[in-house]
Amino acid sequence: MSDQAISLTLEKREVVGKGLAKLRRDGSIPAVIHDHGKESQHVMAGFSELSKVYQAAGKHHPVNLTVGSKKYMALIKDADFEPRKHTLRHVVFNAIKADEKQQTEVPIHFLEDAEIPAEKAGLMVIRSLDVVEIEALPKDLIDSIVIDPSGLTEIGDKLTVADLKVPSTVTIVTEPEHTIAVVEETKAQMSEEAEEEAAAEGAEGGAPAEDSGEKSSDDKAAADAEKDS
Repeated sequence: MSDQAISLTLEKREVVGKGLAKLRRDGSIPAVIHDHGKESQHVMAGFSELSKVYQAAGKHHPVNLTVGSKKYMALIKDADFEPRKHTLRHVVFNAIKADEKQQTEVPIHFLEDAEIPAEKAGLMVIRSLDVVEIEALPKDLIDSIVIDPSGLTEIGDKLTVADLKVPSTVTIVTEPEHTIAVVEETKAQMSEEAEEEAAAEGAEGGAPAEDSGEKSSDDKAAADAEKDS
């Protein structure tokens, strides 16, 4: 986890339902804090402040919340965005305890500037998993996991969750056999191979024997003998 603490001051809100549209137009984002079975806290914060906190914390970094005289440590459980502009419009916080392990998702990144031999050879590297679920105490949660893709060389080479390295204080919950990335042929390469195989099969089969539709002289003689008898 980043050593930098992320903090946010929220205000209580009474506005719910249809009134939220006006609240957003006035520059605030509604949010809610769920706290271990207690009554949820309806809160809000300025658009700029809450957007910055979401960008910094994502769903894997604890956030220190202050609401009046109350303080919470929380993770962002969910975030809702306006579909056209993709701007933040609602956030759900889950209050957590410092001495209880938490499960959350963190992104997987390829090592920066690492060369991938398969791509240099004109092959495709298909990414099939971008995040994994981890478990750790809040102080031990990590922001991301970096993996070196330089071992991806030939068709069929792959990276799985089992290849990920994390601190001993972190447990990866996602099944280890899940594929993160795999090397495959490009569509053009597959099409070219299919054409070559088809041509090879045609050559091996040879040209079919021609049938002139005419009987040989021996066949005709035999037929005439049968007719005379």
